[in-house]
Amino acid sequence: MSLVLDPAAQDLLFREARTANTFTDEPVTDEQVQAIYDLVKFGPTAFNQSPLRVVLVRSAEGRERLVQHMAEGNRPKTATAPLVAILAADNEFHEELPALLPHFPQAKDMFFAERPVRESAAGLNAALQAAYFIIGVRAAGLAAGPMTGYDAAGIQKEFLDDDHAPLMVVNIGKPGEDAWFPRSPRLSFDEVVTTV
Repeated sequence: MSLVLDPAAQDLLFREARTANTFTDEPVTDEQVQAIYDLVKFGPTAFNQSPLRVVLVRSAEGRERLVQHMAEGNRPKTATAPLVAILAADNEFHEELPALLPHFPQAKDMFFAERPVRESAAGLNAALQAAYFIIGVRAAGLAAGPMTGYDAAGIQKEFLDDDHAPLMVVNIGKPGEDAWFPRSPRLSFDEVVTTV
């Protein structure tokens, strides 16, 4: 084996993990979500940025508000998942850099003084953190159903503000009956990797 991670863990996180489309009624607790975040917050980002913001949609009223902004095919999944998380990028993440990068506090103003630069950095690094979040959901023994089929402007207006850009909506829970579509193909190593 070339990997040190236990094969069962490899399966849990990658090979057997799938995007869930149905869920059981078993709740996802705040403790589970905190454990997920407390694990994945250690994933690497540029300048130790932490632009990811998570809005947990638990209330029936919040769920109704969210579902109306989802694409038609995603509405039933979002309406019935035990927990839904809106993952967003904070475009004002640079305000936290002096605390997150104490050995280089001037990075805040040196590199991120201009909004377009911050938006680009926030989008990339929050997307990295969103991927870590999905892996963390799997590590908790739960299934994730990440989706980008929604009205982004509507979700931003309804749940966020002008400084936060939605990245994805993730349904979270134990997989339900017929939760999986057939596995789609993946590219092979030789199709992706070159050596120079």
